[in-house]
Amino acid sequence: MTISQNPSFDTFQGLFNEAEFVYRHLGSNETKQADLLSAVGYKDMQSFINDTVPEPVRLHKELDLPVAMSEHAALAKLRTMADDITVNKSYIGQGYSPVRMPAVIQRNVLENPGWYTAYTPYQAEIAQGRLEALLNFQQVCIDLTGLELAGASLLDEATAAAEAMAMSKRVSKSKSTQYFVDERVYPQTLDVINTRAKYFGWDVVVGDFETAKSGDYFGALFQYVGVEGDVKDLTDVIAAVKENKTYVSVVSDIMSLVLLKSPADMGADVALGSTQRFGIPMGFGGPHAAYFAFSDKAKRSAPGRIIGVSKDAQGNTALRMALQTREQHIRREKANSNICTSQVLLANLAGMYAVYHGPSGVKRIATRIHAFATAFADAITAANDSSLSVVHDQFFDTVVVDCGSEKLATQIFKNADNVGYNLWRLSDTKLSVAFSETSDQQDFGVLTQLFVNKSHDLPETARISLDSAHLRTDDILTHPVFNSHHTEHEMLRYLKSLEDKDLAMNRSMISLGSCTMKLNATSEMLPITWPEFANVHPFAPRDQVTGYIAMIDSLQDQLKAITGFDDVSMQPNSGASGEYAGLLAIRRYHESLGETDRDVCLIPMSAHGTNPATAMMMGMKVVVVKTDENGNVDIEDLTAKCEEHSERLGALMITYPSTHGVFEEGIRHICDLTHKHGGQVYMDGANMNAQVGMMQPADVGADVLHMNLHKTFCIPHGGGGPGMGPIGMKAHLAPFMANHTLSPVHNAQKDCSAVSAAPYGSASILPISWMYITMMGRDGLLKATELALLNANYVAAQLKDHYPVLYTGKNGRVAHECIIDIRPLKEETGITESDIAKRLMDYGFHSPTMSFPVAGTLMIEPTESESVEELDRFISALKSIKAEAMKAKAGEDNWTLEDNPLVNAPHTAAKITNEEWTHPYSRETAAFPLPYIRANKFWPSVARVDDAYGDKNLMCSCPSIENYM
Repeated sequence: MTISQNPSFDTFQGLFNEAEFVYRHLGSNETKQADLLSAVGYKDMQSFINDTVPEPVRLHKELDLPVAMSEHAALAKLRTMADDITVNKSYIGQGYSPVRMPAVIQRNVLENPGWYTAYTPYQAEIAQGRLEALLNFQQVCIDLTGLELAGASLLDEATAAAEAMAMSKRVSKSKSTQYFVDERVYPQTLDVINTRAKYFGWDVVVGDFETAKSGDYFGALFQYVGVEGDVKDLTDVIAAVKENKTYVSVVSDIMSLVLLKSPADMGADVALGSTQRFGIPMGFGGPHAAYFAFSDKAKRSAPGRIIGVSKDAQGNTALRMALQTREQHIRREKANSNICTSQVLLANLAGMYAVYHGPSGVKRIATRIHAFATAFADAITAANDSSLSVVHDQFFDTVVVDCGSEKLATQIFKNADNVGYNLWRLSDTKLSVAFSETSDQQDFGVLTQLFVNKSHDLPETARISLDSAHLRTDDILTHPVFNSHHTEHEMLRYLKSLEDKDLAMNRSMISLGSCTMKLNATSEMLPITWPEFANVHPFAPRDQVTGYIAMIDSLQDQLKAITGFDDVSMQPNSGASGEYAGLLAIRRYHESLGETDRDVCLIPMSAHGTNPATAMMMGMKVVVVKTDENGNVDIEDLTAKCEEHSERLGALMITYPSTHGVFEEGIRHICDLTHKHGGQVYMDGANMNAQVGMMQPADVGADVLHMNLHKTFCIPHGGGGPGMGPIGMKAHLAPFMANHTLSPVHNAQKDCSAVSAAPYGSASILPISWMYITMMGRDGLLKATELALLNANYVAAQLKDHYPVLYTGKNGRVAHECIIDIRPLKEETGITESDIAKRLMDYGFHSPTMSFPVAGTLMIEPTESESVEELDRFISALKSIKAEAMKAKAGEDNWTLEDNPLVNAPHTAAKITNEEWTHPYSRETAAFPLPYIRANKFWPSVARVDDAYGDKNLMCSCPSIENYM
């Protein structure tokens, strides 16, 4: 099918124009593309591609995908799948609960591109809104856990528990290699812990409290509330194990902590869990932000990101990502973990849930949940039915009923399903009933009818059945932010005030190299809030989720067609998780052949920082391979290291196109060489948007590849998450993909443990990528790749006379991104890449990726969705900044290298309007350096943030309101 922007109007096919979305997604039409090609020196797209993508890697056939589908047709097709999903009322529990997301938060955060298209807040001056929202989230976690510090979210509860295990080993003074896990933990959490522990070489011991007290463990993890809903005071057992130098983590239900004594009060070193109950839909498993709280002394060993309070150049309070040197991109194989993204959008939603409801609101909800459970347990007990008994007398939300016989339990379970209720079956005779925020009088009547054959009304008195010793006595959520925004107007205005502080893609392009900030079309986003995709429990019976599985299977087929792999695992819920799952499959494959000692991982110097961190987590020895002066893998060095480590070679990790933004000519030879010495090739899919329709990683020799759906396939970055990192695998690796202990994954071997809490990771955002691929179709996807390559080369061509372009292929072409070298300018003028990044804010742009993969550079990736006009505005900004640097060097108009618009950037409105102005350049030059800026001026809300001050004076909780005044 030929896609044309101006189809014929004399046929019905032309009048319907099913491929119209393709040109909604692409930033340039055919005429503009011709102009771009001319500027780069080509007459047509084919000759440009021939010079850009090496012939040996090219895919000379069409993708095995349907042609493009219109937006309304794609939505209609997805609707047929959604209609095949049964949304029963869920009383399953097991770490997932139905919720009510406040409508003002859904409309103004979740569905608002000002929030979901923003990038990770590395540039703090234009991210103060998100940073404040994340600080609110951290404060919620600190208040409820009682610990001193909390991070800005992890991926899910199970992986957070695995991170706690690894942190325990870093912090504990015990020499033991054993880790204790409470037998009351959720099965999916234990599943992920077992996966991680194996390749760290640790033994996981599962048992009761007495086992923990008497053993020698470097760390211990306890569940609070337990898998059966039981509440136990952990104070004594925590004290006992800590006497043995054991570092203690507690997994806690966030909503239960509104009522229950905090983990810190019981002596815990770490508290973690999911914040899903704070207004985040179950979504068939995710995405959900995990919280992770810890003591101050452990702050440099904690995984993930921390938001801290600092000050800006004008002495005002400013927020930033704290302790950034802990990032795995910098520390590489010495990193605390391989975490690259968190769940920022979800953390913001959870934090705003607490802001909206306030302390009284969340206490009302938590108390109502518990009172429902208590009333239900009372109804069971009052029935005097000898066959029924309530198993635990201390619980928060979950009542376990022993039905006395398998027959009765089966009958009740089936009857519940027949009337639209899902219960959880703990054993042959035990049924679990987990109450939630959405439980109501009707539910209570139905549930009592199911168990005692009589529909009960709720009692007039809401009884608290928890012993007073279990209840917290301290105040929570006392900060003004949780006590100020409870009307619709105030909440709406608060959300808008934060949004206005952030620069997102709804204002201008974000040209981050390696991060692929693509358009996230509205039609792609709409289905994630459909009840069928949002409100399903991940462990719902499979016959209720036929449509969900059909959508996931369809997306897997699309990804297989695009990559050429034989199978796809959808479980990894981030790119870093995908890396881990890919290396895990490789290690399991080698083990199946009896080659357990294949533990060397070759990683080029140009690789993503997460690669060596992931290899270390898999118990592999990282051997670095050199790159040549063009940024390609040094084949001579690779050959030598393959031969040196031939007996132990397990894997090569390679990014393609390279992290230097170049299609390497020798990729097939690199893969063949690795295979020759017994290794497997893991391809990092961070740059896959330069491959789609152009080449297939499986075809050039990769054995496994992770795909960042939040990059190539249009899931939005959400300010730093959610992401999804499915892996494609060749047939020999497919049996070793991650499985799930409660919900088996098709094709995975039974004994292959999980990498994420839910069987399909963050399933509720998968419709975004399905919609994108479906609406673009076979030909549209290829056009997107072609234009991404063309836009990057246009930017490189326009800037090369102002900034050296660091790496190119043999024909002088870059791939989908280009690296401009700031080091010569710095040597000449003292102006740094950071100065340029901050000055770009005055021009209304987010900086490109700074100092990665090469220090002193900027890596630019414009994507296919940006128009020529937007590219030209960005190019003119960088040219203007270069001219400003040279003017400062020359001393024109009394400008100096110590006082010029670059070193003082960014300029806030408060700075520009201040009565005092002592700079040699004008206020107009500071704020409006180019004419286009006046039409759409974005004002950074703070001046340049003092990173060093923030690290030396680490504060990660909400400052008093006066600090913002």
